[in-house]
Amino acid sequence: MAQPNIHDRRNQPQPIRVGVIGVGNMGQHHTRVLSLLKDVELIGVSDINVERGLDTASKYRVRFFEDYQDLLPHIDAVCIAVPTYLHHSVGMICLEAGIHVLIEKPIAASIAEAESLVNAAAETGSILQVGHIERFNPAFQELSKVLKTEQLLAIEAHRMSPYSDRANDVSVVLDLMIHDIDLLLELANSPVVKLTASGSRACTAESVNFSANTKPRPYLDYVTATLGFANGIVATLTASKVTHCKIRRIAAHCKNSLTEADFLNNEILIHRQTTANCMTDYGQVLYRQDGLIEKVYTSNIEPLHAELEHFVNCVRGGNQPSVGGEQALKALRLASLIEQMALDGRAWKQSGIDTNSPSCDIVTV
Repeated sequence: MAQPNIHDRRNQPQPIRVGVIGVGNMGQHHTRVLSLLKDVELIGVSDINVERGLDTASKYRVRFFEDYQDLLPHIDAVCIAVPTYLHHSVGMICLEAGIHVLIEKPIAASIAEAESLVNAAAETGSILQVGHIERFNPAFQELSKVLKTEQLLAIEAHRMSPYSDRANDVSVVLDLMIHDIDLLLELANSPVVKLTASGSRACTAESVNFSANTKPRPYLDYVTATLGFANGIVATLTASKVTHCKIRRIAAHCKNSLTEADFLNNEILIHRQTTANCMTDYGQVLYRQDGLIEKVYTSNIEPLHAELEHFVNCVRGGNQPSVGGEQALKALRLASLIEQMALDGRAWKQSGIDTNSPSCDIVTV
């Protein structure tokens, strides 16, 4: 049998050593995908729930670290999937240790904390990617390609879920709507100049179990927001934690078409207006075609697989991620404004016509 070429082995890239902090619902998926990625060595996992952490470590045959800081000397990069209120503290320690970080969305619990993470990544030269996973959804990527050839007029996004105990430390805006906020900012590519929002809640803060580190407050379970952009595009976003079915859809109204993307079914339909008659030899109309529907085929790649593969490639090549800290901070700023408007029942609009001005007017509705 021929012996492997030693020179070829030397040219093979060293595997990226990765860990996972927080192996709850999302962390379990991170661990699963990382264990399958090429040129990645899953070193270990950490979780405050020792039993869950040990079970996960055993399942993937890696080490369990009760204290996540003990994991850091052994890894090059980490996926952080802890509750939102811990994003800043855990993320800062990892970045200051020179570890490349992928942190779940939202980037942090506050704008100040998010800014701190972005600055820390810049100072240490570490990669900071944020888990806005829908950017890697094949349906969104194909939607983006379709819209490059269209004149976009308006966008509608609906993201609905039944109520669950998952992510109950944040409102529906920071849990669900922030996905579509990020996608909307990418598609519109223009400053927001007007905003209205309203919301409701299905339960009181007292009926939800919060950890000792979070302050109970009446989080919104249903929010709808209408936005106006400087380039004339308008958008409506609706997110719900109290809808009795799961919906993930975006509709893009364009000058010459309507494009609908269903993220759950990985399907894109383009509706175009057309008129055609099928006639008999005697001039009678057999049927009339009033519209045309085109179906766009997409890949079946798992969005999380694509997201983590992108993260690893950025770590290896030193490239900035497509959804870095700056983009996530921009989405969080808008999400925070929508949340506040929905709570207060007020409207916001940009002052004057200078869309780069930071000043704004608050108008009582």
